[in-house]
Amino acid sequence: MTQDPATVMKELHDDHASALWGFCLHLTGNDRARAEDVAQETMLRAWRNTAVLTESRGSVRSWLFTVARNIVIDEWRGARGQREFATAEPPVGEHVADATDELLLSWVVADALGRLSPDHRAVLVECYYRGRSVAEAARRLQVPEGTVKSRTHYALRALRLALEEMGVVS
Repeated sequence: MTQDPATVMKELHDDHASALWGFCLHLTGNDRARAEDVAQETMLRAWRNTAVLTESRGSVRSWLFTVARNIVIDEWRGARGQREFATAEPPVGEHVADATDELLLSWVVADALGRLSPDHRAVLVECYYRGRSVAEAARRLQVPEGTVKSRTHYALRALRLALEEMGVVS
């Protein structure tokens, strides 16, 4: 990217706006208005931090997705704080888990799984999500065990590629 902030922002928008919009839409449960707000706030923060984006220390898309994710988490925590203010406090010493990270991660992984072929998706669901052994997955999918092993190998590679394309991993 060039150093001129206007040019940086134009390139940023041209290269990442559609992916960011899709990610924000996913994060907000398809709430278009909230997704638009999150995407706009993310781009505003990018504009305020063009120096960070031009240093090329990492993926710009990853940075944008992380900012968007943090905005959604901050909104959720703020709303949760308002709800908790009106409710009773948990007993002293009890830990209240924050499942936001797990929820967001599950959405991202589900989206990436949706980009895989049906055969690859099926083998990952059987082996990783349902915890079946290779033999059990082979029986369930009605394919040889060797096919389950090779599909698992290639499915994991395809999943990683899908996550890279989404800007989640680099």
